[in-house]
Amino acid sequence: MLAAMGVDSVGSGMYVPFSLVFFHHITGLSFAVVGAGLTAVGLLGMTALPLAGTAVDRYGARRVQLLLYGVRATGFALYPFATALPSFAAVALGTAVGDRAFPAVQQAWIGEVAQGADRDRLQAAARALRNGGLGAGALLASLVVALCGDRGFALTAWLNALSFASAALLVRRVRGHVAAPAAPARGKAALTALTAGRSGGGYRIVLRDTAFLGLTGANFLTALGYSALAVLFPLFIGGTLGEPQALTGAAFTVNTVLCAVGGVTVAGFVRRRGARRTRAAALGAVLFASAFAGLALLAALRPQAGWVAPVVLFALVGLYTVAELVHSPASSTLAVAAAPEELRGRYMAAYQLSWSLASTLAPSLFTLLEASDTRLPWLVLTGTATSAAALLVALERRLPVDAVHLAPSAPVFTSTPTARPAPDPARA
Repeated sequence: MLAAMGVDSVGSGMYVPFSLVFFHHITGLSFAVVGAGLTAVGLLGMTALPLAGTAVDRYGARRVQLLLYGVRATGFALYPFATALPSFAAVALGTAVGDRAFPAVQQAWIGEVAQGADRDRLQAAARALRNGGLGAGALLASLVVALCGDRGFALTAWLNALSFASAALLVRRVRGHVAAPAAPARGKAALTALTAGRSGGGYRIVLRDTAFLGLTGANFLTALGYSALAVLFPLFIGGTLGEPQALTGAAFTVNTVLCAVGGVTVAGFVRRRGARRTRAAALGAVLFASAFAGLALLAALRPQAGWVAPVVLFALVGLYTVAELVHSPASSTLAVAAAPEELRGRYMAAYQLSWSLASTLAPSLFTLLEASDTRLPWLVLTGTATSAAALLVALERRLPVDAVHLAPSAPVFTSTPTARPAPDPARA
């Protein structure tokens, strides 16, 4: 399972940095048209999330994950042939559906195969693999394009398709069963939701779960900050600070390396301290707010000394990365654990909408704020991260106890079912 995550991430890292350039080269369309097309299909792709959640609850996360791997592999295999606007839009929409739905399905899959502290460990490992794989894939793609020229763009798309096919083969080898643990008390409202879920309540149950919706809203507020690294940092470094854009690549590298190397260690440190998942996620949000406040101050002062701005910038990038390492495993596991098992697919689809909506809104929101005042985007992000931390703490008493508090590890996923011992006739 972890090997599949790593292969998937390397393939995605080969494509993501070159998406605009790739389509511009293949189709001959302008960057503006390609960007608008990718935004449009991304929004349409979000409509697949509810369908994916329903499919997970009906058929299981593993089957849906394999299907999405097939959709994504097929889409990227066809990308080099999408040389006109209609074919580009059709293929991009197909892959967008797979890309938008996949994270929610993977979260549900993690919820099926691990419990307690094992979920937190698996989330931390997945996050570290994701960052390491994206960085390795980006370096590999740069090498391919440098060696093969224009043909390298098509080759990166095909290699990405191959990575999805390989990941699917690895996931197919994962066998086992989920042993149902003893269900802790979840409160009257949650019990009603579970009962209704068995009779086909669907997304109405999710919409009535105000505590989980609050958790999703808190994640949306924090997810805006995650988008800052890709969207706002390049504008800030090259525009506001007037520094070389090479520093943007260096900031990405620092973030990626620290996440890959320190992800499991930091998450384990927080877990060993016995922090509640809500408070660990809130701590991550506070650290995000601190980094954003520092960046707002840097934007206001704009130090003229040649070495001051880069040093302060990289210190704040380090703080931003620590915030990510603390927040991500706790918040992801909190969402998985807070979802009733019978409706986990639908719950994870609803939660994933917060990530998708934040990444979709971030470019237009940040550029609009940046045009008004260079300090304003960082001040807004400081406010959203602080609000997310406060909301997480406020929701603590309303969320299931087993979601908030870290339970001991429990082996729930094995290669072969464990046989039950035969009853002793003498004791019967």
